[in-house]
Order: sequence, then C-alpha cells, then structure tokens
Amino acid sequence: MLLLVPVLIIPAFAESQTIPTEKGTLDVKLTHDVIEPNTQTKINIDFINPQTQKIQEHVDYTITVLKDEEIVFGPIPLTHTSVGSVKIPIEFNLGDGMYTMDFIIKGILFQPIPDETVSFNIAVGEVHAQPSTTPDKNNGENGGCLIATATYGSEMAPQVQQLREIRDNTILKTSSGTAFMTSFNQFYYSISPIVADFEREQPIFKEGIKLVLAPMLSSLSLLNYVEIDSEHEMMGYGISLILLNAAMYIGIPIFGIIKLQQFRKN
Repeated sequence: MLLLVPVLIIPAFAESQTIPTEKGTLDVKLTHDVIEPNTQTKINIDFINPQTQKIQEHVDYTITVLKDEEIVFGPIPLTHTSVGSVKIPIEFNLGDGMYTMDFIIKGILFQPIPDETVSFNIAVGEVHAQPSTTPDKNNGENGGCLIATATYGSEMAPQVQQLREIRDNTILKTSSGTAFMTSFNQFYYSISPIVADFEREQPIFKEGIKLVLAPMLSSLSLLNYVEIDSEHEMMGYGISLILLNAAMYIGIPIFGIIKLQQFRKN
C-alpha cells in the first residue's frame, strides 16, 4: 500500500491508458484530457516497445473510432509515424457514452507484420471509462496483465505467462472463478493503466512492484499442482489463497513490527 501512495497523490491532469497489442509486439498508450461530446479533442498516441519501454519509431497503423458500431472517425488509410508518437484531433459527435478506438498495427521499421489489433474504450461525457483489449470483448476473459507486463518488461515474460495461464486454465474454468474475475477486472482496469505508466517512468517504483508481486506469484503457483473439478474446490482453494496472501502481506509485517517494538523495549 505504501508503494501505491505516490500513484494516488499524483494529480490526474490527463487520462491515460496503455494496452498491449493482441500478440504483445507493441504497447499502445493513449493520453487525453477529459472529453466532452461534440468538442474536438486531441488524442495523444504513443507506440511503445515493450522490451525497451521506449517509443518505437516507424510504425504503420490504421485507426477507427466507433460508437454503437457507427463510425465516428476513420478508418484512416494506412499511416506511418516515423517518431512513434502522434496527436490526432477527433470530434466525438454522437453524444455522451462509451466510444471504441480500434488500432490495427501493420508494420514496424518499414517491415510489414501480420495485423495486430488493440482496442480502447473511451468515455465521453458522464461515463466511467474502463480500458479493454480486443480479445477482452468477451467479458474480459483474455484481457492483458498491464501491471505485470510493465513490471517484467514483456507480455511474454514467464511471470506474465504464469498469471495468464492460471487465469485461463484454472480460474475461468468455473462459474465462481469467472464471477470473481469479472468483479476483479472492474477494479483492476480502473488503476492498472496508471500504475503501469508510473512504473515505466520510475524504475525504483517498478522494482518495488516486483517485490510486492513476488509473494503473490509464489502463492498462485500452488494452483499448478492441484486439480480443480468443482465449484466447491474452486471456492476452497480461492479462499485459502486469499487467507495465505493476507497472512503474507498483512500478518507478517504486523508480526515484524510487534517483534521490533519488543526488541526496542528490551
């Protein structure tokens, strides 16, 4: 919690989302001010190399913005950015609501690649925004692990793949696990873009997040050694893991503080 304090107290002058493409070749970052309907807004787009965490130069892409399947902007012709960052003025002219901004990445460094897509939800007016990836259109079952990807530097990092495999192969196999992930995603995707962006900007914070994630990854790895064939088993293992993590993240620090106080008294 102490590591998250800097994120919570930073003024939110602009809204930001960072989501990897479906195969993890690039991270796409959107930054914009609060958007009002029927007002032209500049959307800042950065294409980021997940390996180096730096802006990726020379990217070929197309963009389409829709609301309720009605096109608001684009699809633009195949476009090339040499610097890897662009600002596009868009007028969200279909009133308040959730708009979708779809990207298709077609080439990097003048080399064509198989199309990779990524999709953002953009709130306009009195709507709460939730980021999503293109595979996430099915109740978020295949959404990206934004914090873990930023922490370990790649969508293909072993730790990120471990989280993805546990989610897809274990948790989402049961109704209770799916219900949990649906509720968890609502919270996770409200903070993860902010945390991931701050990690990329502050290496010290990134190392701190690695320390925070290590106990959780260790405890979740236990699910690789059990067979979960029923809702009762999922509930049992789930509650056990929650209690185990509570003991590691809360119980152990409290025990350490108590022992430190006793040591000082003695």
